[in-house]
Amino acid sequence: MAVLTERLRNRSRRVTGPRQAILEVLRNQRHPLTIKEVHRELGSESCDLATIYRSIRMLVEMDLVKRFDFGDGTARFELVGACCHEHHHHLICTGCGRIVEVEDCFPEELELEIARRNGFQEVTHRLEFFGLCPACQVA
Repeated sequence: MAVLTERLRNRSRRVTGPRQAILEVLRNQRHPLTIKEVHRELGSESCDLATIYRSIRMLVEMDLVKRFDFGDGTARFELVGACCHEHHHHLICTGCGRIVEVEDCFPEELELEIARRNGFQEVTHRLEFFGLCPACQVA
């Protein structure tokens, strides 16, 4: 958490109670959360939805939080970088919406070769898999 608050301070942003609480909620999750899920997780430390929206937007702009859209029209958010989980991808159930982190990744050499062949530099990637989870397969 110290890394996150230091990054806020380094960019002349105040480390407010709501911002700390939001970062803590996201840090403790193994999958991206919607704004409403963040609000629900805050519980007794709750702040209003407008504050959460503003804070999340600022954290995304600062590259502390990554925004995901898994095709259902609902934005989800998770921490990025050395302050949280390692680079990973997501497996999303098209039946129930369950999200599972997938830590398997392309070899860096493949990423670099794809970039080289197409004349790109500073390439990164994001990969999402969609399918039915075991529970939805039997339902």
